[in-house]
Amino acid sequence: MTPLDRLIAEQDIARLITQFGLLNDAGDWAGVAAMFTEDARFIRPAGGDPVIGRDTIRTSFESRPPRKSCHLITNIVVDVRAADEASARSTLVLYAAPAGASEANSPALIGGFRDRLVRTSDGWKFAERAGFLDLKVSFA
Repeated sequence: MTPLDRLIAEQDIARLITQFGLLNDAGDWAGVAAMFTEDARFIRPAGGDPVIGRDTIRTSFESRPPRKSCHLITNIVVDVRAADEASARSTLVLYAAPAGASEANSPALIGGFRDRLVRTSDGWKFAERAGFLDLKVSFA
């Protein structure tokens, strides 16, 4: 893998990670699910059992109560391990409120994701996306 190939892969993966937050905030569950491999594993930052499989991941997002959210994803570090394999980690700040609300009524959540990614014929996809929480920041 050339240095240019590595940079392109890093940029493509960083874009995928950022796009995950944007699609999530837009409620585009088909778009979110399409970011995962067919047999992917997803662990929400709030924890719980892994959700396995692209269709099950989509269903898990669709089954949540509607909400208004803003995912701020930053500090993205990508490690390209091979032409078709990479890992990444990123920091997440999440603000959320019930759908139709004009104010968030819950604390901001700070955590992140640890990702395992593979390059497919459709581009980079999440093979595993494991979220975690570090802090809840209460409103004063």
